[in-house]
Amino acid sequence: MALVTPTTQQVSSNVIGQLETAISQTIPVLPKSFTRVLAKVIAAVYIVLYKYAGFNLLQQFVSTASFEQTEVNGTLLVPLIEWGRLVGVGDPLPATQAELELEVTVLAAVGSLAGGTQLVYAPTGVVYLTTAPVVLALPTITVNAIASSDQNNGDGSGTIGNLEPGQVLQFASSPPNVATNATVTGSAVVGAEGESEDTYRARVLRRCQRRPQGGAYADYQSWGTEVAGIRNVFPYTGNNPGEVDVYVEAEAGPDGIPSAPQLAAVLASIYFDPNEAPSPTGLANRRPANAAVNVLPITRTGFDVDITGFDAVDPAAVLASMELGVDEFLRTREPFIVGLSSLPRLDRVTQGAVGGVINEIAESNGATVASVTLRRLGIVITEYTLSRGELAKLGTITPI
Repeated sequence: MALVTPTTQQVSSNVIGQLETAISQTIPVLPKSFTRVLAKVIAAVYIVLYKYAGFNLLQQFVSTASFEQTEVNGTLLVPLIEWGRLVGVGDPLPATQAELELEVTVLAAVGSLAGGTQLVYAPTGVVYLTTAPVVLALPTITVNAIASSDQNNGDGSGTIGNLEPGQVLQFASSPPNVATNATVTGSAVVGAEGESEDTYRARVLRRCQRRPQGGAYADYQSWGTEVAGIRNVFPYTGNNPGEVDVYVEAEAGPDGIPSAPQLAAVLASIYFDPNEAPSPTGLANRRPANAAVNVLPITRTGFDVDITGFDAVDPAAVLASMELGVDEFLRTREPFIVGLSSLPRLDRVTQGAVGGVINEIAESNGATVASVTLRRLGIVITEYTLSRGELAKLGTITPI
């Protein structure tokens, strides 16, 4: 049955009813009656207990645990973060401060530009500090500056500190022998926002659903994605006895194809030999002792789309939106691995689904499309299922 928290009035009325039954008399209805005031006080205590019990119940589940700091018996904690620490996810990823590479014009080659010198980007009010002293020995010098504060009383962390090459900062107090302006030439560190509650909760939930099991598929995915720059890992039983094939998708690079160093890093993470990794002597302490691991790059299959009856006021703009939308949709597709992938299945690419994306974009832009045809390798298809380590992308969209 559903547990519904009663109101203070309901508890108070219940107390009054029980007292009237016990003393066989009707208690006066005056609001300031001693018994009615006492009933209200007792009801308030009960409601606090009800609410505390309800709050405590919610903290027992990752999906409902609070992300707010809570004090219990003098101890400060955040229930969701405690869950993350318990299952091995750790704390939410912090925001990072942007570090820019600046070009500064030297007016007189004398002395040096001190570390900690302040620069300001006027449009956002973000203040940057030079990270190290630089000798004024050339007509122009390269200086690194890190975001340190912003107008929101923050420390400059996040995307607010990112600037594009060519944008100009000014020294807060012009130091001698250099020009007032400094030009951005690049980024040594890109500023990023801290991990959001939703993203962190999803990460903790995934870890709870995929607990380490001594060599199951979930373990290989967990070990592989620990490597920086790796988006996903798709493990399979190898074609040969005793082998495991692990397909790796990178976060960056062309179509998420990992580089050779990234593949080596994933293999090292799976072996996790504290002495040398991957260990040619087989002294790994992670993967099962009898498992030979093959780390392979994912493949990208391109799907071409033909559209007929295409009519739009600005065909080029609408077609660009369609290409972006269909490509984003296709890149969400991935192979289905029993016991590891979540439902609903995302391994099928269908003509109907792609047509739905195109028609939705067309309608939102006041355009029309008569029909959509899906092709793979030049062959018309209505449905395709992604196989081992295979991901999807858009090839071309062609109006006919």
